[in-house]
Amino acid sequence: MSAKKNLSAEQRRALLATPAGWLACGFGSGLATVAQGTFGSLAALLPWLLLRELPLPIYLAVLLIGFGVGVWACNVASRALGVADHRSLVWDEFIGQWIALLPLLAMPAPRWAIAAGFVLFRLFDVWKPWPISWLDRRVKGGMGVMIDDVVAGVFAAIVLALGLHLLR
Repeated sequence: MSAKKNLSAEQRRALLATPAGWLACGFGSGLATVAQGTFGSLAALLPWLLLRELPLPIYLAVLLIGFGVGVWACNVASRALGVADHRSLVWDEFIGQWIALLPLLAMPAPRWAIAAGFVLFRLFDVWKPWPISWLDRRVKGGMGVMIDDVVAGVFAAIVLALGLHLLR
C-alpha cells in the first residue's frame, strides 16, 4: 500500500480497535480523507490548552513519555497497516506541535502566537529542510514516524521564540 493512499474501512476499524492504533492516528484525527497532518496538528491544540497549565518540568515529562509511547504506537500501527509511515499516523504531529509551542510556556505571548506556532510547525513539517528530510528518509519504524516531526517542532519553536523576542 502506498503511504499516499487513503485507508479502507477495514483498516480504519483496525486502527481504532487497538490502543496503539487509536493513539497513532491521533484519536481519529488522522483518519481525515485529506490533510491528515494538518488535522492532527489542529487536534493537538485541544489537549495543549490543558497541558500548557502544567509546570514546565511536568510538561517536558509529558513530551518525553508521549514521544516514547508514540514510537511504540506508530511502530505497531505501521506494521498493522503494512506501511512504514502512513499519513493517517499523526501522533507525531501532536508531539511536534507541542514542542513548537514550548516558547509560549516560557514567555508572555499574544493569542495569535498559538496560530503562529501552528503555522511554523506545519511549514517545517511539510518543507522538511535538512536534517528533517534526512531523518525522514533514513530512520524507519516508529522512531522514523516520530523523529522528523520532533525536529520540525524544535525548528518551529526556535523561530517562534526568536520572533516573539524580536517583537517585544
